[in-house]
Amino acid sequence: MVTVEDLRKASRAEGPATILAIGTATPSNWVDQSTYPDYYFRITNSEHMTEFKEKFQRLCDKTMIRKRHMHLTEEILKENPSMCAYMAPSLSVRQDIVTVEVPKLGKQAAEKAIEEWGQPKSKITHLVFYTSSTTDMPGADIQLSKQLELNPSTKRFMLYQLGCFAGATVLRLAKDLAENNKGARILVVCAEITAATFHGPNKADFVSLIGQALFGDGAAAIIVGSDPEPCVERPLFELVSAAQTIIPDSDGAIKGHLCEAGMTFHLVRGVPDAISENINESLDEAFGPLGISDWNSLFWIAHAGGPAILDKLETKLSLRPEKLRATRHILREYGNMSSAGVLFSLQEMVKASVKDRLSTTGEGLEWGVLFGFGPGLTVETIVLRSVVIN
Repeated sequence: MVTVEDLRKASRAEGPATILAIGTATPSNWVDQSTYPDYYFRITNSEHMTEFKEKFQRLCDKTMIRKRHMHLTEEILKENPSMCAYMAPSLSVRQDIVTVEVPKLGKQAAEKAIEEWGQPKSKITHLVFYTSSTTDMPGADIQLSKQLELNPSTKRFMLYQLGCFAGATVLRLAKDLAENNKGARILVVCAEITAATFHGPNKADFVSLIGQALFGDGAAAIIVGSDPEPCVERPLFELVSAAQTIIPDSDGAIKGHLCEAGMTFHLVRGVPDAISENINESLDEAFGPLGISDWNSLFWIAHAGGPAILDKLETKLSLRPEKLRATRHILREYGNMSSAGVLFSLQEMVKASVKDRLSTTGEGLEWGVLFGFGPGLTVETIVLRSVVIN
């Protein structure tokens, strides 16, 4: 007689969850960071704020960003002047844009991931979609499912408003789904468009300009599954473990609020210090069971939140400069893409490893870490094991 325990064991995968493909996409429109202050103050009719503009220019210069992709063009902003004011009611206008464009950008990334995977879409059993850009019902998950013509019985998970750490959260969820559902193939998509957060300047709120200087648009998609089919699927990374924690005494360090003027953000100066001062504990918990304590022996994928955070991590952990190469490249070429950014960095590492003819997808190293951080302050830690490049 078959028992419940027999059924449970039979429904679970044998091996760890594995990343099988990665795809990314950005809007075709992009802005040059060096000239962005001129554009930003002109399009928001704020050119009279000369001293404030100079301050914003210095901020942009310090971001170490070269360019950012944005769906919002000058034409769109001229047609919707309420989006250019500091706190003018404009939520409906913004939602009309992102409700359509978020799943559309997600589709572009998903199609690239599916093409790299090389398997029919009918094999996708689960869809996980995350965005902080919209909160519509039905959500971007069902729109994407229809646009990709996935099986109507595909099991969907729609996540909203987690913040920048969500790029790691979706991996944690995909890991559990893959390992507890034998044969499952999970399509994970993160799509972010800053139309929800674009605002004009206000002298009394310089902090809000940090987001205007950092954030860009992008979407990333991955295929996750356990027990890859030999000679059919090409594994990239094994998801060995996943953990989440809240940094003590960090309430209010990063906050987002949806209001009539769209999404507003608040950040405090102490965020880089808070993350760097608590990162050792997360690393110890994640890698202690593996007997690893040399952080330079790992390959690194960190959320490209900004240069200050990366500099603090590098200093606190005595990391060699090349350790954050993939993350710094993504920050430079795309800016902070919130949840999608860490997956862009993961793809960049694979590309660089293949180009440099290294032995594994993890820059020639076996073990690595993927870090996501954001509101809470929340830290997500994913232990990765790279796969030998064939």
